[in-house]
Amino acid sequence: MSRAPVRSWTELKPARATRVPEGLWLRCPACAQMIYRKQMESNLHCCPECDHHFRIGAVERVRQLLDDGSFVSMFTNLFTNDPLKFVDSRPYKDRLAKEQERTGEDEGVQCGEGFIKGRAVMLCVLDLNFFMGTLSSVVGEKITRSIEYATERDLPMVIVSASGGARMQESGLSLMQMAKTAAALARFDDAGGLYISVLTDPTTGGVTASFAMLGDVILAEPRALIGFAGPRVIKQTIRQDLPEGFQTSEFLLDAGMVDRVVPRRELRNEIARLIDFANK
Repeated sequence: MSRAPVRSWTELKPARATRVPEGLWLRCPACAQMIYRKQMESNLHCCPECDHHFRIGAVERVRQLLDDGSFVSMFTNLFTNDPLKFVDSRPYKDRLAKEQERTGEDEGVQCGEGFIKGRAVMLCVLDLNFFMGTLSSVVGEKITRSIEYATERDLPMVIVSASGGARMQESGLSLMQMAKTAAALARFDDAGGLYISVLTDPTTGGVTASFAMLGDVILAEPRALIGFAGPRVIKQTIRQDLPEGFQTSEFLLDAGMVDRVVPRRELRNEIARLIDFANK
């Protein structure tokens, strides 16, 4: 009986495994399915399996909402200067510098004029990537100036909220922005302006207690966390179990605090329809 030919060591050696690039796949926190990141991103950062809405930054939100090339960024000459010289474990100015270097942005909001399906709007988008979208004196000033600009030019005002609340490092100066933005919106309302507030995950704290809940129409993305204090704090305070789905957009819709829950893929069309309706 003939022997099988002996193969060389190089022939016996297994082929080198192809390395999968990091970050190519991710697990959906809602349905636990592994999803292709590029597919998720092309789906407006929503899970293709369960439609879970991933959190996105302000730049991406502007890109999704406005017509291509129509956004004109405004009030970019305003900068936070740490008036309280606040220091906790680190100086506030150092935290600011790190956030600015990491994100490439000066503050946690994008403001400007643009078009949504051909309808001119004034848009403000809070940025979760910068200090968790917290409301600082500069963020409040930019939003206030945007509202005043919309008032002068009779533009619909759209504010997309995504925030952890007031910025603690600015103390009372941050809290003052709640009243300032609310007063600007009152003048805008007196002038007959249309204000559409869009609530995304999460919208909490002083932002919820001010301009986020003052819209003529309040839209919310599915399953967004919306509230003033967090569920854990409320549960500890009242010492009672909270209802199922407490502080989600669907819960607030049933309670009458939100007008409509709108999936991200339908948001542009919904805002355009509301503007057309208001102009009839």
